[in-house]
Amino acid sequence: MIKKTKEKNNTNKKFSNKEVAFLIIVTCLISITVGYFLNNKNTIYEDKTLKEFADTYNEITKKYYDKIDKEKLLSGAVNGMLSTLDQYSTLLDSETDETSYISLDGSYVGVGIEIVSENENIIVIGVLDNSPAARAGIKENDIIKSIDEIDAKNKTASELSKYIRENEEKKTFKIIVERNSEKITYQIEKEEVIIKSVLSKIIEKNDKKIGYIYISIFSNTTASQYIKQLNELEKNNIDSLIIDVRENSGGHLSTVISMLSEMLKSERIMYQINKNEEITKFYSMGKKDKTYPIAIIQNNNSASASELLAISLKENLNAIIIGQTSYGKGTIQEYNFLSNKDMYKFTTKKWLSPKGNYINEIGITPDIEVELDDTYFENPIDENDNQLQAAINELIKWHIKILNGIFFCNLKTNIIYNQNNYY
Repeated sequence: MIKKTKEKNNTNKKFSNKEVAFLIIVTCLISITVGYFLNNKNTIYEDKTLKEFADTYNEITKKYYDKIDKEKLLSGAVNGMLSTLDQYSTLLDSETDETSYISLDGSYVGVGIEIVSENENIIVIGVLDNSPAARAGIKENDIIKSIDEIDAKNKTASELSKYIRENEEKKTFKIIVERNSEKITYQIEKEEVIIKSVLSKIIEKNDKKIGYIYISIFSNTTASQYIKQLNELEKNNIDSLIIDVRENSGGHLSTVISMLSEMLKSERIMYQINKNEEITKFYSMGKKDKTYPIAIIQNNNSASASELLAISLKENLNAIIIGQTSYGKGTIQEYNFLSNKDMYKFTTKKWLSPKGNYINEIGITPDIEVELDDTYFENPIDENDNQLQAAINELIKWHIKILNGIFFCNLKTNIIYNQNNYY
């Protein structure tokens, strides 16, 4: 009797709402997990190439006669895969990786000196403006003798740089340099150093103020430097602008977007992306076009982001390009890290000009071709920079044409034009 009653009670028992919800969630999780592993298993075994790669890896690691560094094996395998793609897909070695990362980041924590190993000495080849080293008094061509009693002769430039940058426990460093056979001791505290990638000035000629901006790389800090210095030039009432991207190999796409948005109104297409034959147009985020004439100086080593900037301003604002045909890099790379912190990059997209032109392996042909004269290398001053002088002369000619046009219109219509609004 008791037994029958229990069975009856069990049969009629109902689950609570919470229990039902719990059972549904558990069932879903189990289904998802099993499905995931089954799908991945199927993917692995359906892809014969991937299976063969895994089999080869297992064969090598099991049967190789000596110890194997599996991280190096992974790096080598990735490097091998990338080497079969285009020239921009590659594994970066640690030193190149570090240098590239700092240059593209545009800032780092350190003392602000650039050093190289030369003839068993560590030589200072550059001191960054407004850096701790510059304020302390370290100069170019100083020979680093020691850092914190570490003899520089026993270290490479890379090792000493890492010691300062990556030593989180220390903030102040004792640096002894040799200058003109005299040893000088400095106590320098490291801090965040901004790498200057933009230089500007005003060139005055024929009663005109021509703004000049040189861009060395498109790093994370370049756009803010560019916008700040461009605003300063405009406050000084420049009549036109020269943008110099000679020897600039490129950088971040996001940086170029910010810079072009400062130059173009929102209706303007800055560039286009071609991914798997699908075209996407990217518009400026700016409010208005720059109305003054613009000249761009480029050479054979102006590449990637430099070319995007140049051709976008040419096709949108009729900027004139002077110098030599640019490098011709119309692709975009993605950067990733391996578990051992090695960095690799591979091409993921093509970029096109606002009008849909693809410059990869072609470059941008200048409107006025000028090869830099040897006299500049012998004495690098503005007067010997014939590419710069050609840009200045073209902008002056442009102003003369405009003034002649205004004078002609005034004679015919007796209308007075404001010169800035006119062009």
